[in-house]
Amino acid sequence: MKSWITIIAGLLLIFSILTGVQATEDARIFMDGTAAYNSGNWPAAIQAFEQLAANGIDNGRLFYNLGNAYLKNDDLGHALLWYERALKHIPEDPDLNFNYDYALTLTKDEPVKQASPILRILFFWKYQLGADTIRWIALALNAVLWGSLAVLAIRKKHLLRPSIILVGAATLIFSATAAFNYIEAARIKRAIILPAEVAVRSGFSETATQLFVLHAGTKVKVERQSEDYLLIRYTKDKIGWVRKADAGII
Repeated sequence: MKSWITIIAGLLLIFSILTGVQATEDARIFMDGTAAYNSGNWPAAIQAFEQLAANGIDNGRLFYNLGNAYLKNDDLGHALLWYERALKHIPEDPDLNFNYDYALTLTKDEPVKQASPILRILFFWKYQLGADTIRWIALALNAVLWGSLAVLAIRKKHLLRPSIILVGAATLIFSATAAFNYIEAARIKRAIILPAEVAVRSGFSETATQLFVLHAGTKVKVERQSEDYLLIRYTKDKIGWVRKADAGII
């Protein structure tokens, strides 16, 4: 925890030199949040770290620390929400995965598997690497591939060398995965139930028929949104409306 706090603080301080007043303020907020976290003042740490997220800092370590602060503050719903957001950036982090798995054991509803074990094995890179990492790998491989093809074309060398074929295959795989991740993020939204208990109803009001109940930390799929409500799907046959304030979109 402390080593990553030092790294992030250093990055924020560098930002403050390069970009001025706002980054200086972000660095101050981060240091205040870190001090509050280390002293066990979880509400103050949460307030500081969430302010940084609201200011546009999109960082997996920040989200991980927010999840930790919420978990220590006995707020399972928000803890899992921020752990899920952190997993988008650093899915391979062992500390994050350990805390995430532990938090899942505290949930009351049976988790719905998002992907089969076979898919996770066949497409392991998608689940082991973050979307940002996959995108950068795809860009780097494209640069290497097209640069190599250009050099070989100029020198009139044989294009179907084994190394070029391997680079081309890797480029295709990572480019396709990056495109799939982009489409999935744009079209498929998931959310985490935040309060200890939420009634899922058939309509937009508190008087609508209660269909079933979900509890803090449960992951659901967002089917549709209205101004104040979300239409969520828990399982194939369990679908209904909850207030937006009761479910945080990942």
